[in-house]
Amino acid sequence: MVSPPHEAMHRIFQEYPRLFTGVAEALDLEFTPPSSVTILPTDLTETRPVERRVDTLLRFDSDGDDSFLLAIEAQGKKVPDKPSSLAYYLSFLSTKYKLPVLLLVVCQDRATAEWAARPASLGPRQWPALTLHPLVAGPHNMPVITDPAEAGADLALAALSAITHAKEPVIDGILKALSAALRNEPEAVVDPIVEFTAQGVGGTRRAAELWRNLVAVDLSFYKSYLVEEIREEARAQGQAHAILHVLAQRGIDVADETRDRITSCTDAVLLDTWLSRALTATSATELFAEGDA
Repeated sequence: MVSPPHEAMHRIFQEYPRLFTGVAEALDLEFTPPSSVTILPTDLTETRPVERRVDTLLRFDSDGDDSFLLAIEAQGKKVPDKPSSLAYYLSFLSTKYKLPVLLLVVCQDRATAEWAARPASLGPRQWPALTLHPLVAGPHNMPVITDPAEAGADLALAALSAITHAKEPVIDGILKALSAALRNEPEAVVDPIVEFTAQGVGGTRRAAELWRNLVAVDLSFYKSYLVEEIREEARAQGQAHAILHVLAQRGIDVADETRDRITSCTDAVLLDTWLSRALTATSATELFAEGDA
């Protein structure tokens, strides 16, 4: 089964094809920004019953004669036979489209990235017939974006920064900068960034929980599936705990008397109301309105 991080690592390029411009800059690759980008079918199946699919395939066209294909593969671990499959992909695409093909492998850990970056030769050791030289984007070379202004300048690259650094200690600063950059963006812009980031860091529990909390607090105005999911979990696991957790994440002090009032309440509707208020309250006392139990 394909994991959410795997999907996020390549599908973000489908949603934001020009993201490769920022990746190329980070990799010190000489690259002319395209005049247009086309998302192509990823099916590389032949007439024989052998099915092969590249994760994401883009066609970059410019005003000059510099058109090329970008094949993007999300790689979660070392797979010994993968270089042979990738060589097949590139040969097939070159034959089918009659265009140069560039391979980008996106990874979330340094060991896999280093493995993927090594040239892979096919053929006898004495005379390799073909050598694979992929570009690799991972925690070793993608920018660490911890400034909200920098994140806001390129939200897609900031999301990719979070995805590729999901297992690194710097993920906290990246996610906080990204959530802050999204606060003043319209819902149509926020929606895919929130989803790709949630998928991309979903394989790392600590990062996933931090992103969920940031979305619930910083983007409380935004009724995303993530916010609704958090609320459902709060009902199942204890709404009182969720209220106190949100207040703690927002740095709001809670007096013992207030804590006791929250934890002793058994009214699910009232607890849900307090949870909603906790997302925007500036003090713990603002959770309560006249008439509350």
